[in-house]
Amino acid sequence: MGNTSMFDSYKLPSGVTLKNRILMAPMTTYSSEKNGDISDDELIYYARRAKSGIGAVITACAYAEPLGAGFEYSIGAESDDRIPSLKKLANAIKDNGAKAILQIFHAGRQSNSKVLNGEQPVSASAVAAPRDNAEVPREMTAEEIEKTIASFKEATRRAIEAGFDGVEIHGANTYLIHQFFSPHSNRRTDKWGGSLEKRMTFPLAIVEAVQTAAKQYSTEPFIIGYRFSPEEYQDPGFTMEDSLELVHVLSEKNLDYIHVSLGHFFDSSNRDENDTTPRIKLIQEAIGDKVPVMGVGTLETREDVEKALEVTPLVAIGRALVTDPEWFSKLEKGEDDTIFPAVYVSKKEELDIPDPLWDKIMQVKGWFKVAD
Repeated sequence: MGNTSMFDSYKLPSGVTLKNRILMAPMTTYSSEKNGDISDDELIYYARRAKSGIGAVITACAYAEPLGAGFEYSIGAESDDRIPSLKKLANAIKDNGAKAILQIFHAGRQSNSKVLNGEQPVSASAVAAPRDNAEVPREMTAEEIEKTIASFKEATRRAIEAGFDGVEIHGANTYLIHQFFSPHSNRRTDKWGGSLEKRMTFPLAIVEAVQTAAKQYSTEPFIIGYRFSPEEYQDPGFTMEDSLELVHVLSEKNLDYIHVSLGHFFDSSNRDENDTTPRIKLIQEAIGDKVPVMGVGTLETREDVEKALEVTPLVAIGRALVTDPEWFSKLEKGEDDTIFPAVYVSKKEELDIPDPLWDKIMQVKGWFKVAD
């Protein structure tokens, strides 16, 4: 991308200008209220990181309908009852200088009956996820699929009414939209499954529904992004070739960005160890002239970000902003050597990390670097 600086502004296709190239990546906080309202601790957490000077905050995923919840204590966008709470979240981010983007999703078979209050999870087909103790989902009826598509339109309307600057459609990380695209989870023979083209039908219908809501309800430019995972390791599973077909179609849909979900920004194939080309480079080369591409994944230092920006025009930062809320402002001031390289237990009160997220960080070894 030439001599692009992380501090350069960037105008999205919708006309919205980000003040720089850095967005906060969407990360689950496990910290909302039981009913899906935002907790006070979450508001503090997001406000603190928005205040650091980053261009935008993409929130943790918000479920678009009740059966879409993937975790307990997650954000809800499934009812108009959530609008006052969502408005608090949008304001906490925007009042501190960043654009506010609500990530909307449906967990599909990645949920479970405990999270869903006794209800069976749903998916494209009645095929369990390839993980321990995964519940077999119920195959969605054609009517349920249409209602789910409509729920994404309604979630977008709520985001607009709450004052968000945009939404990100979560089509990645094995959740429902991803499940419809995958030949592992989608064994349907109707218009929603079968061929690669038919497996794109549901993701594209969601995009259309969200764009319809933006046109109908927003009076100013509204950001619409799409997040996707580039490859599945299992067989059957979608390949890089399948993904390039999908992003080619998405690149023609007037989106503001395509967000490629990766564990590490420069990850290569998880299906073929001999294929060492970073997935992000393949995607940028395929569609970068049509739609902005955003990468993510273990970017922690100035050098990391500069290398990433040589590939894509936008980058999302996750763990580094949890570890150090002032990560961006320290880079901006040239105070790189003061950035916290780990979650310091001794600094717990300084970091404004909600207790449930803090507990997860302490429990899940290897998720974050932790130090005394």
